[in-house]
Amino acid sequence: MATLSNPATLESAVSDHLPWLRDLYRHFHRHPELSMAEHATADRIEQELTALGLESQRIGGTGVVAVISNPGPAGTRPAADAAPAEGPTVLARADIDALPLQEDTGLEYSSQAPGVMHACGHDAHATALLGATRILAENRGAWSGTYIAVFQPGEETAAGARTMVDDGLLERVPQPDVALSQHVMPTAAGTIGTVAGPVLSAGDSLKITIHGRGAHGSMPHTAVDPVVLASSIVLRLQTVVSREVEPGEFAVLTVGSLTAGAKANIIPDSAELLLNIRTYDPAVREQVIAASERVVRGECAAAGAPADPEFHYYDQYPLTRNDPGVTDTVTAAFVEHFGPRAVSEASRVTASEDFSLIPDAFGVPYTYWTVGSVDPARYRDAVARGAVSQEIPANHSPHFAPEEEPTLLTATRAQVVAALAYLGAEGRVD
Repeated sequence: MATLSNPATLESAVSDHLPWLRDLYRHFHRHPELSMAEHATADRIEQELTALGLESQRIGGTGVVAVISNPGPAGTRPAADAAPAEGPTVLARADIDALPLQEDTGLEYSSQAPGVMHACGHDAHATALLGATRILAENRGAWSGTYIAVFQPGEETAAGARTMVDDGLLERVPQPDVALSQHVMPTAAGTIGTVAGPVLSAGDSLKITIHGRGAHGSMPHTAVDPVVLASSIVLRLQTVVSREVEPGEFAVLTVGSLTAGAKANIIPDSAELLLNIRTYDPAVREQVIAASERVVRGECAAAGAPADPEFHYYDQYPLTRNDPGVTDTVTAAFVEHFGPRAVSEASRVTASEDFSLIPDAFGVPYTYWTVGSVDPARYRDAVARGAVSQEIPANHSPHFAPEEEPTLLTATRAQVVAALAYLGAEGRVD
């Protein structure tokens, strides 16, 4: 590889684009858009791709995809519908949606959309993928193969990846050999975390409607009280993980909402519970779901409920399980480029993602890594005092504010380095 293989060369190439990266990031941060409504965001992404001489496609409504098909040093074909060049094909994905949250960071480029905020780093993800796409487009002599940049909407509602697949993603881009993605996290900026196997949990949200029989509050003997029934269900559900899941296995079951009634002296005729389930093992997932439904049905039967409960599943996220071979390849590339002190084994995260739906649909292996975003000195100090959770705003916090320069530079370089692990002169697909 003539260029980019040297860490200093790539660092310089990315640093040269820092003003552009910063402007992009601030634009996305100022103008966040909610899931599946990222119209202006998609427009800006397309504008940037066009400025690079790349064609793009809208897939899944507000999803944007660009393909660089590069035969090698002499290659110049950037068309989105170009046939794959000889060599590996790498798909890199970034999510682009924001959250329904009022920002409270005090940043000069704070959100201008009331009640909407990029509080999970998706603005940085989109910026870094655009940066990597630019670096690869401007340095075609450094690699060969095909690079697919996927800007995915709707991650926060688990709708985007599925929508892109349903809208023909598999037929509209070349078949990848490997898929890559990353996420900004509240760890030290300049660091990267990788781990093989489960890295993000499967997530299932569930609305349960239970039916009772309403009555005047003074005549409880004529009612089947859904408030009491719902309370019994909440308590009994706490035993699903503690008494049915094998110790050592991971599962979380949270009842996040219980709503019933509107007046003190009226026993309502129904109640609604909202549950959230997180697991790392598909078998445990099925066990917890089945046990939860069994508990609800059993309590309803015991209370003499006049109708069966209703179950509605939504916001369902797949398990994110990193392929060991891809993870080893990308981790080795990170260590070589960033140095061993900057790369560590990441902890599993109990949050969830829909990225894996894309490589799973293609039937290809993938890896998903984390990038730090907190001032290193501040982070080390918080760790030393055991105050990370109290002092470092996490994702989905109204105070979440990544350190711009180190986060953007590291995230952009990481996307390039991971891609070149396959597309570079010695890149390969196992």
